[in-house]
Amino acid sequence: MCTRLFAAAVLLFSALNLFAAKKFVVPTTTLAAQTGNNTSAANSFISQKNGNQGAGNVSKVDVHSLLYPGATTKVYAHLMVWFGKSNHMNVGYSSTDPAQVHRQITDMISRGIEGVIIDWYGPGNSEDDATRLVMAEAETHPGFTFAIMIDQGAIKWDSCSGCTPQEALINQLQYIEQTYFSSPAYMTREGRPVVTNFDIDRSFSIDWKAVNAALSSQPIFLFQNNSGFSHVLSGGSYSWVMPTTSNYGLQYLASFYQAGIPFTTEETVGATYKGFNDSLASWGSGRIMNQQCAQTWLNTFSEINSLYNSGKPLPTLQLVTWNDYEEGTEIESGISNCMTVSAQVGSNTLRWTANGNRNTLDHYVVYISTDGKNLMPLTALETSVNSADLCGYSIPTGNYTLYVQAVGRPNIANAISGPVQFAPQCGSTSGSTLNFGASPASLTISAGGSGTAEITAQPKTGSFNNAIALACNEGSHPLTCTFSPASITPGSRAVSSVLTISDAGIATRTAPMPRSFLLATFLLFPGIVVVGGAMRRKHSAVVLGTLALATMVAVSTSCGGISASKMGSPGMYTVTVSGTSGAVQVSTTVTVTVD
Repeated sequence: MCTRLFAAAVLLFSALNLFAAKKFVVPTTTLAAQTGNNTSAANSFISQKNGNQGAGNVSKVDVHSLLYPGATTKVYAHLMVWFGKSNHMNVGYSSTDPAQVHRQITDMISRGIEGVIIDWYGPGNSEDDATRLVMAEAETHPGFTFAIMIDQGAIKWDSCSGCTPQEALINQLQYIEQTYFSSPAYMTREGRPVVTNFDIDRSFSIDWKAVNAALSSQPIFLFQNNSGFSHVLSGGSYSWVMPTTSNYGLQYLASFYQAGIPFTTEETVGATYKGFNDSLASWGSGRIMNQQCAQTWLNTFSEINSLYNSGKPLPTLQLVTWNDYEEGTEIESGISNCMTVSAQVGSNTLRWTANGNRNTLDHYVVYISTDGKNLMPLTALETSVNSADLCGYSIPTGNYTLYVQAVGRPNIANAISGPVQFAPQCGSTSGSTLNFGASPASLTISAGGSGTAEITAQPKTGSFNNAIALACNEGSHPLTCTFSPASITPGSRAVSSVLTISDAGIATRTAPMPRSFLLATFLLFPGIVVVGGAMRRKHSAVVLGTLALATMVAVSTSCGGISASKMGSPGMYTVTVSGTSGAVQVSTTVTVTVD
């Protein structure tokens, strides 16, 4: 009989544990969301031998966090709009698909990018169609802007019959002026539209003053490289990725920034990039700049931070590039940091190992789940931490699955561990988070008198910012306890409460509970469940908890009875002092002699 009753009680408690676990874990994301493609790269895009990472899970930490403190730099991505054509690599999408343009711009915004500079090849072609789509989409996102970079190819392949390169450029700028400059999303400086170009001066002889005279809007022209600052009509200059230079282009970048510093009225447009590899491009010439597992990307930011600060800011930064898959500079699908994460639980502590360069990580996130699929962030931790005491998170009894995600720095891939199973067994062992003790540990008091001790809690490491409720095991001795205060919050230091122990000197005895109470409890159980179902959820939980406790008491009573006596003084007694904060439980003892 007792075996069956205990089995029923265990089943009831298991149900309560499951209820408590599900109430504690309120999923806000899924494993699929934290491991799947969260970029505008096509789901079908797979990793390539030129270093482009397959579509996956990428850090959405704001790209500005890679810049010096207090940076107000405007960050733009360089956008290629020629994909979907037969003469370019198939990356799984078309640049003239409005849905894809929407995905790209919303993805950029989610990473902190404030606009795009479009590699443009003239009017009347698919690149121009795609540029119109970008304009329309940008106009739906206040604050997001676009500008046009006229590629030298636009002059080379211009359809203007018999036109000189200069005439072709004038025609194209007049078209841009009429079609794009009037857009509220077009990039401006001091009210003037901004236009850049790529290699036009290297390929053609252009009279820029004559070009400018043919326009009514008087745009700001940005040229390229060090010489761009001293170019006629220059409003500034931009830097680029230089795969044939030494030291991953850092010396070129340093030289460019130094060249721009004296031109205080012109705009310096910096460059950051992950690397370069044109081995898959039909025009490739074997130019390769290794990514170094995201170190190249980070180093290009470090070059900026070594020369600029909030007092001497860099005005503009161009990310080179958003989606040039063919030359291996794209960051759309993310940047690989060659990182893996493994995790395991032991003694209620979750520990993990990040295999790779930790300077590529922004932080860790620990996720908890009751089904292994629907996740709730349990905590976010700095990269200097590689463990978490799980008893410090008030996790109810139950069975859980944990994951540790290594969140990359901006635009770098995220990595996540495999599933780790966890069933909290904290109890008094959770004192691993705290030092908890009494001083003095023994007292002598007179019959009917009292004595005091200090109960102190102190974190072993870090901080413990939750209140710890204090209590004594008063039912097993003739002594009473009071605390001042009744709860303590250590923070990062030791904190104490004064425990007063008094001799009650009252003898009592609790009679065994009749077996009829047990029978009544189980007979009433279905009705209580029915009533509980009609209650609010939190009320039904209280009813179930009370019922479970009553059931266990009844079972124990029916199988032999419980008795507790308060023996009269004098004598020697052990008082157990407990501290409880959610799932964290600590205890210490005070030996009391009553004479």
